[in-house]
Amino acid sequence: MESIQQYMQAVGADARAASKKIAAATVASRNAALIAIKDAIARNREMLLKANREDLERGLVSGLDAPLMDRLELNNERIDGLLASLEQVANLPDPVGAIDGVRTMDSGIRVGKMRVPLGVIGIVYESRPNVTIEAAALCLKSGNAAILRGGSEAISSNRALDRCITEGLEQVGLPTAVVQVVDTTDRAAVGELIAMPEFVDIVIPRGGKGLIERIARDARVPVLKHLDGICHVFIDADADPEKALAIAVNAKTQRYGTCNTMETLLVDAAATALLPSIATAISDKGVELRGCERTRQIVPSITIEAAEEDWQTEYLAPILSVRIVDGIDAAMAHIDQYSSGHTESIVTENYSTAMRFMREVDSSSVMVNASTRFADGFEYGLGAEIGISTDKLHARGPVGLEGLTSCKYVVFGDGHIRQ
Repeated sequence: MESIQQYMQAVGADARAASKKIAAATVASRNAALIAIKDAIARNREMLLKANREDLERGLVSGLDAPLMDRLELNNERIDGLLASLEQVANLPDPVGAIDGVRTMDSGIRVGKMRVPLGVIGIVYESRPNVTIEAAALCLKSGNAAILRGGSEAISSNRALDRCITEGLEQVGLPTAVVQVVDTTDRAAVGELIAMPEFVDIVIPRGGKGLIERIARDARVPVLKHLDGICHVFIDADADPEKALAIAVNAKTQRYGTCNTMETLLVDAAATALLPSIATAISDKGVELRGCERTRQIVPSITIEAAEEDWQTEYLAPILSVRIVDGIDAAMAHIDQYSSGHTESIVTENYSTAMRFMREVDSSSVMVNASTRFADGFEYGLGAEIGISTDKLHARGPVGLEGLTSCKYVVFGDGHIRQ
């Protein structure tokens, strides 16, 4: 009987071989594969819904909580979203083979940089079967082979989606190993996937903090990740009241369970007149407010005192920490100490203050007069994203097609020799 190690080694070897072929494939064939996968999903809609019902029934029996059940569900609307996503990715500009920055050197040679695929990308994720298609589409479009390991709770849905992906790849004559969905729920498969540098070039984990910490700790291949999203909005002394109110409410309440949702509101001591109306508007949405001592003096309805742990917590829930700070220096000091490096925003009409905040705050997205909820690949014009990176090497922020490629130097000569 084949062991998990043998199975994953075979998956890795097939992915490495397929990566050479997909990297050499034309953009027309890669786009055709995306449309063929889209058509296969449309044809097999009932099969997908049936497979997803199996996952949902198992989830109910095993006691999955409501947010996980929501992420697990595939319905007609979400399948329509997958179809639209595949078409959207097919219509994106092709990053592979683009040559930039060509310069003629004193020697006469011309030097530039060409975008090339990373090779084999391993993606580990939880709950959401739509990630199977999003990840497959972005890897395929960018000329990479993908090994996808979804959560055990979505195994039936992922197997069904895998059949659609295979149909699409076969239809256009591309190797089916270009996208492989790991067909086992054994957790040992993840350990093997992240320890195969001979086959896997990079791993991207999408899931809870525990999963990502484990992969970052144990991986023998590079990892593109973010652990959590402790995002801040700072209301400066020169903030416009209407903008401050709208941005704070939206950043916290538009969606609670996303990594770009505000978890801490910082208010300049010179702008505390704005705090009561903001606190009321957010509280009226059902959000529990936890405030520092100064906050609670200004807004007595905030009865819960924010503890040290609150500044370090990504709630992913209707809970918000509020702190009054003495100016931009104190705000940036707080962010420097507690931020996860994801997204921070300042609300101000002072250009110099805004530009200082933008230069000095060290996060993957820094905003002026905008909700943190905009930190998203689609909103940034990337078409789609495979995740958010708070790392500083290779890719940072929302990772789209360009983030799934790297550059190599190319040199054009005409018989040139070095003297």
